Amino acid sequence: MYDGRQGSSSPFEQSVYLLSEAGRAVDRLLAERLEHRGLTPVHHALLSALAQLGPHGRHDLTARVVAPATEVDQALDDLLSARLLQAMVVHVGGRQEILTITASGESALDVLHTDASATQDDLLASLTKGQRTELNSLLRRVCAAAARGAGQGPRPRERNGWTLTRGSRRAWARAREGAGPAEGSDVGAAG
Repeated sequence: MYDGRQGSSSPFEQSVYLLSEAGRAVDRLLAERLEHRGLTPVHHALLSALAQLGPHGRHDLTARVVAPATEVDQALDDLLSARLLQAMVVHVGGRQEILTITASGESALDVLHTDASATQDDLLASLTKGQRTELNSLLRRVCAAAARGAGQGPRPRERNGWTLTRGSRRAWARAREGAGPAEGSDVGAAG
């Protein structure tokens, strides 16, 4: 697939697609390692959040992790019963449950970080140490740009660009300058 001498002409080998593919591969490999330990990515996200951010209210933590609330609640209950987290109830402005990571939770997180490092070594085995360092630097820059919101929102419509029309009968339409998608429609229903 990769030829270091020249870029690919395939649009599916552009950086944005390759980053997406690599991300999916990493997610799958890490999920397999977590599953081997009886954990899920949600467990890992919760342990990481509490280790990085410190004690948090259960509700705030549930909102912070990108997963269905029921799944997050179940993972929190799992971590509490395994004593990787501890809960303390406080009565400030109402009853709140504050969660913190325990020493056992920090040890478990260290093991998960070791697993992640091993996954990284497996994935990057074909790269030299210098290439790994360069890749890490480039990915940090890409992530920083993403965090700043690079590419947020749609770009202005290009002249004679294609767009999917709205409504119950959706169709690909060539958008003309100054015309809305339905007005510039000159292609029939996709199907």
